[in-house]
Amino acid sequence: MHVESIKLKNFKSFKDVTMLDIPHYCVIVGANGTGKSTLFDVFGFLKDCLTYNVRQALQARGGYAEVVSRGDAGGAPIELEIQFRMEIAGVNRLVTYVVHIGQEKNRPVVSREILRYKRGRYGSPFHFLDFAQGKGYAVTNEEDFDKPYEELTREYQSVAQDVLAIKGLGQFERFKAASVFRQLIENWHVSDFHINLARGSKDAAGPNEHLSVTGDNLQLVAQNILDSSPDTFERIVEATKRRIPGIEEIVPISTQDGRLLLRFRDGAFSDPFIDKYVSDGTIKMFAYLILLYDPEPHPLLCIEEPENQLYPDLLSELAEEFRSYAGQGGQVFVSTHSPDFLNAVELDEVFWLVKSGGYTEIRRARDNDQIAAFMAEGDKMGYLWRQGFFEGADPQ
Repeated sequence: MHVESIKLKNFKSFKDVTMLDIPHYCVIVGANGTGKSTLFDVFGFLKDCLTYNVRQALQARGGYAEVVSRGDAGGAPIELEIQFRMEIAGVNRLVTYVVHIGQEKNRPVVSREILRYKRGRYGSPFHFLDFAQGKGYAVTNEEDFDKPYEELTREYQSVAQDVLAIKGLGQFERFKAASVFRQLIENWHVSDFHINLARGSKDAAGPNEHLSVTGDNLQLVAQNILDSSPDTFERIVEATKRRIPGIEEIVPISTQDGRLLLRFRDGAFSDPFIDKYVSDGTIKMFAYLILLYDPEPHPLLCIEEPENQLYPDLLSELAEEFRSYAGQGGQVFVSTHSPDFLNAVELDEVFWLVKSGGYTEIRRARDNDQIAAFMAEGDKMGYLWRQGFFEGADPQ
């Protein structure tokens, strides 16, 4: 899946913004408070809506009043629109998902939900899922392209008004687009990594297929990769050794009480030490590599400020690791304040956020003639960022 555009209305600081032609590797910069975390939370919010329901997703963010844009929203709903490419019937198609979330009698409701795409090269896109206020239809034979759209079979359903239709219908294979889109959202990874949660021994029984958003199952995932794909684990260890001086070995080990922890060995000493006594930067780098070398990669990664706790010289290599991950078919969104990280980023990959009148605007580096000209002459993005060429991005 490749997210090509995002349109937001009345979502926190995003009163009315659009991001178009989003690259596979997308880097977001901006001053504190401009909305970088909010932009990433669009993905987290949709995932929470799907995993739980809209009401719970809103409650986790302080309730509807804290999510809808402040000021002159005037009762207008929260509107999210994501355009993405996915393969349907052997053809890579541009699919649009639209959801509007309002409030009635102090209760959140999904006032409109649409999933649409073009069946052919020309013409308008057709609605293969269309719900309003919990009632609507989904097409069950959308891949029957020999039939006119009017003759396709529509199955009418009802869902709770605070539940996304793709949550229920996406469980069934007959709703092709809804099913695939649901699976994609479920596999998004919006990182909220906490080093303290990643440390220490962990119960050996638990989720171990993918690194959790907080990193609290790092030991279990490392053990799983070592067991199921030892060559991959060796690549992760070798990559860690190249970046962290002295590290010679990393091994998940079992404790006597049936728990797991990570053991590190420094080449200068014969006795290894456990992850409790490893530096923050070492733990974070190892966790990123576990995530980036996952044998079953996520279709979308969102990583906030990866430069924290990492030595500046490591950031250019980490930026390349993210780009390599995106080049393997996934998509990566990264936010950063680091000029060192930005120096490894290309012109087409960078957007920046500006706060104006209380709301956030989104600008793109390649659309700025001055930045584009400097980059064409061999300048680096991080130097331009630091020298103030990103207009409106510096804190005022």
